[in-house]
Amino acid sequence: MIGLAEQTGRPAQPGNLSKLVDAIFQPGGHLESALGLEHRPEQADMAQSVADALEADTPLLFEAGTGVGKSLAYLIPGLLHSIDSERPFVVSSHTIALQEQIREKDLKICRDLFQSVPALQKYAHFKTAIMLGRANYCCTTRLAAAIQEAGGAQSELLPNQAREDLVRLTQWAATAENGVLQELSPPPLPEVWDQVNADSSTCTRKNCDPAICFHQRARKKLFSANCIVLNHSLLFSLINAGMPPGDDQRGILLPEDFVVLDEAHRIPSIATDHFGLHISSYGIDRALKRLYNPRTRRGQLKKYGSPKDLQAVENAIHACDEFFQAINETCLRKKPVLRIRQTGICQNTTDAPLREVTKRIDALIEKTDDERLSDELGDHRRRIAANRLGIQNFIELAEEDHVYWVERSGKHGNLTTLRSAPLDVAPHLQQALFQRGSSAILTSATLSNGQSLDNFRDKVGGHCAETEIRHSPFDYPNNCRIFIASDTPEPEPGKGRLDLEHLAESIVWCARQTPGGTLVLFTSHQDLRAAQQRTVDTFRKINRPLFCQGIDGPRSELLQRFRKAGNGILFGTDSFWTGIDVPGPALSQVILTRLPFENPGHPLGEARFEYIRSRGGNPFAELAIPEALTKFRQGLGRLIRCQNDRGHLIILDSRLLRKPYGKHFLQALPHEHFHRFNKSNCQTVFNQATLFSKETDTGFSHP
Repeated sequence: MIGLAEQTGRPAQPGNLSKLVDAIFQPGGHLESALGLEHRPEQADMAQSVADALEADTPLLFEAGTGVGKSLAYLIPGLLHSIDSERPFVVSSHTIALQEQIREKDLKICRDLFQSVPALQKYAHFKTAIMLGRANYCCTTRLAAAIQEAGGAQSELLPNQAREDLVRLTQWAATAENGVLQELSPPPLPEVWDQVNADSSTCTRKNCDPAICFHQRARKKLFSANCIVLNHSLLFSLINAGMPPGDDQRGILLPEDFVVLDEAHRIPSIATDHFGLHISSYGIDRALKRLYNPRTRRGQLKKYGSPKDLQAVENAIHACDEFFQAINETCLRKKPVLRIRQTGICQNTTDAPLREVTKRIDALIEKTDDERLSDELGDHRRRIAANRLGIQNFIELAEEDHVYWVERSGKHGNLTTLRSAPLDVAPHLQQALFQRGSSAILTSATLSNGQSLDNFRDKVGGHCAETEIRHSPFDYPNNCRIFIASDTPEPEPGKGRLDLEHLAESIVWCARQTPGGTLVLFTSHQDLRAAQQRTVDTFRKINRPLFCQGIDGPRSELLQRFRKAGNGILFGTDSFWTGIDVPGPALSQVILTRLPFENPGHPLGEARFEYIRSRGGNPFAELAIPEALTKFRQGLGRLIRCQNDRGHLIILDSRLLRKPYGKHFLQALPHEHFHRFNKSNCQTVFNQATLFSKETDTGFSHP
């Protein structure tokens, strides 16, 4: 996606950035006087720290609690520095949705500020670019080719839905603003989008006109942008693909650039995924069938290849099917995930067939004079060769510092994936972010354990970085009541199972204590489904709409319906512990069903435990508790989202009060005052402490 010309920055005037930032963020400063935004001391502190790091080109780890206003605290200094130094400013967020939020909300505030203040007007014309992976863009060249092909001799082999999608894509592309998949609802069939997205071989500057090709148009904007906004997954995909500048140049992605990574608590896990292997049965099957699909008799080689070429692809498809089936039968019959500790788990029957396919593609490339076809075939070859090499490396356990495992997934359990990940991602991040001679600023509301950033700094290899914490300015003692159940049965030893009847009763009772909405956070889909089955009828009887992740629709739709309901109950796990922003009464209560310890039986967690023990460390203290604390604080942070928010935090896990490690979680609470309750005294405790005037006479079913 990035192929920018070399940028030559010039040094900004020393100290000028800090002076400008102070004038903007100080009490009565430009933010307050020009835009009417309230002065936030924590935001001003962060902005100055960011400015200092940018001027010195040093790394910074900054925890900014909810309500600090961190987006403006890094965007304003970053834009000023980018223009004064003529260097690219790269902002990485967690999701595409957050990218859009930065562009549509936060960067607009920055522009309004610069336009409103005469001393800042030279900065008002900054240019921005949103950067997505090329597969998100529609390529008009490939779309035209797909339409032409659909009208040809093979059109009868094209399913009706595919024809309809192509027609709809053509109509949409004529008026679409950015031409990205996320703008198209409903999305087309995956196989149709594969035919029209910005494939790296076909969608090039040579083949596509930036005036009409969405990807090339977006790419062109990158050359002149002061601020480039992308997401973490794309950032590390590009880093892993070798996109950083050469060793003699500073910069993370571009020569002379500097980077801010927002929602940085996600970085270790995302980087871990990208610095390892990920080879799926679906991915290989898809790559081969783009060349030739025996069932539909369509694909690139149908038009240009010989019968022997087609047979070679078909042989490779069968060989890969058999290989992954053997993996399933050998490793995954009893459980969906298995760690691989020894080489040669099964015979690599894919190597020769995949090698034959690449040889035949090489021969076709050599014979053709069509440059576009040559590029496209070359791209297919690289994909297949990478998969062949990846399978070989997996079977040989080629990387000593990696853990290897296989997993089964999919709706019907028919997808098999070979995985590997580094035991310690810190050295990779240290090289990618902190040793490039260019400022990298990592920020989030939850980087620490509530007191120190040492653990996070170790995880990302940021030992050379300055660290700072600014807590939320919200009035948690007055606006948030914290309740901890003291009598909740502990999870069953060795199995982690909860007393589901007790849990369901507790959820229903607690939900009835507030007239607003309640978010219930689980640590497993199994527990969520069990609780749903036990509570759905009760919530229906009391006219409280229940929305459940994985049952009632996609995440975005659930959140929209939950907000609209005003008094709904939302059951979520995994991604619902973070990124949920529902201010006001629609989310008046958050219930944590248990402490969010990761499954120690997962191969990656298991291997990291072993690694820590081998060094004489305590894996529970060094890994399990810090990771659980981060997720715990993320879950708690879903409640208070603005200055006037108020509500209840309820923790249905008595281990906070009973276990020695519970003190770490108590210290991570938004404030130190909490209320213990049990079945016998729950009504009294809540009546005395609740923020809401509504009183109930309900109790647990077994008081």
